[in-house]
Amino acid sequence: MERTLQVYIYSDGSKPIFHTPELQGIYASEGWFMKLMEENRRFVTRDPKRAHLFYLPYSSRQLRDVVYTPGSHNIKPLAIFLRDYVNNISSKYPFWNRTRGSDHFLVACHDWGPYSTTLHAELCKNTIKVLCNADTSEGIFSRKKDVSLPETTIKTPKRPLKYIGGKRVSQRPILAFYAGLMHGRVRPILEKLWGNDPDMRIFRRLPNRVSRNMSYVAHMQSSKFCICPMGYEVNSPRIVEAIYSGCVPVIIADNFVLPFEEVLNWSSFSVVVAEKDIVDLKNILLAIHIRQYLKMQECVKRVQRHFIWHFRPEKYDLFHMILHSVWFSRLNQLQPPP
Repeated sequence: MERTLQVYIYSDGSKPIFHTPELQGIYASEGWFMKLMEENRRFVTRDPKRAHLFYLPYSSRQLRDVVYTPGSHNIKPLAIFLRDYVNNISSKYPFWNRTRGSDHFLVACHDWGPYSTTLHAELCKNTIKVLCNADTSEGIFSRKKDVSLPETTIKTPKRPLKYIGGKRVSQRPILAFYAGLMHGRVRPILEKLWGNDPDMRIFRRLPNRVSRNMSYVAHMQSSKFCICPMGYEVNSPRIVEAIYSGCVPVIIADNFVLPFEEVLNWSSFSVVVAEKDIVDLKNILLAIHIRQYLKMQECVKRVQRHFIWHFRPEKYDLFHMILHSVWFSRLNQLQPPP
């Protein structure tokens, strides 16, 4: 990929929806990718005739802020806006029509990212969608074509590596930890079954009496397992937060496609629990032998580099992993059927 890949970035589209990376908050992944892609010299070409891939540089978060009417519960205007943008691209340039958008890609981390593509048939069906909300149950995200984007919460853009680290296994007294809102179908069950178990440390929000002694990050860095349940949507920033903390992620989200599964063996550094098995969650974790856990925790530390943003991209980091997954998807499309 590093020797071959060339990406053309459309200059069309006005700010803030286009070319305005948001580097802070829960949807920062799309912004960091946009920033690093548009600054890149190795992979970006100004000659579209040399391009293997075409990047649509819009921000789904900015699209929400500009187009969505708060309280309306109507996201159709977002889909109309993106449909009109693609129609403009396809009428202005010949590149979309050559492949019906199959060599184009977008990157969207907001939960509504998938739904904003639905009013343009080719965009929804053919374009490579790099989405945090990688849910196969809704008929929008395609496991064979689309890419699961890790959701990274960046609190301090000038210090994206601030919260990376954790304690050694012998200094992790907490079996499992979760703190957060209790929305969606999974989290209320998690709270009901395990909210009063002292080994599990399940909180709605970290109470002041608890956080005064140990912060959210410190809890993760002191836990063996970090529970990463889906909310309203399948994606959760806790997966990457756990990896940063050296804590083995426990992923509870049926139909969620794990990021970079084409190259990473998630079973070596995480535990995936079916939603129906939450009732057995503690037994599942306790059944993992200490030798096995030590190997998993060591693998967590090894894969950290694949989930990190750098101001100047480094080989195998998150920017390169995302771009490789898009490249891999495109190559698979070009493979002749067996």
